[in-house]
Amino acid sequence: MQIFNLILILFLIVVAIAVERTKDLLSAVVIFASYGLVMSILWLLLRAPDVAMTEAAIGVGITTNLFIVVISRTRRTEK
Repeated sequence: MQIFNLILILFLIVVAIAVERTKDLLSAVVIFASYGLVMSILWLLLRAPDVAMTEAAIGVGITTNLFIVVISRTRRTEK
């Protein structure tokens, strides 16, 4: 189980760097949503189901939808 946790944490680091380096804003939002999903899995593995559900609902659900609405009203790529 420790190896699985380590793999998830390494994935989080890679995803965080990918979000920062991505020029396409919609791609960055999708990658950020995967970051939130993995974080909720980690919280669940750490036996904090309330925090996991909150992360999944707010971090993945509401925040991703808000970002997509904002991007739809602006340009999609960075200059």
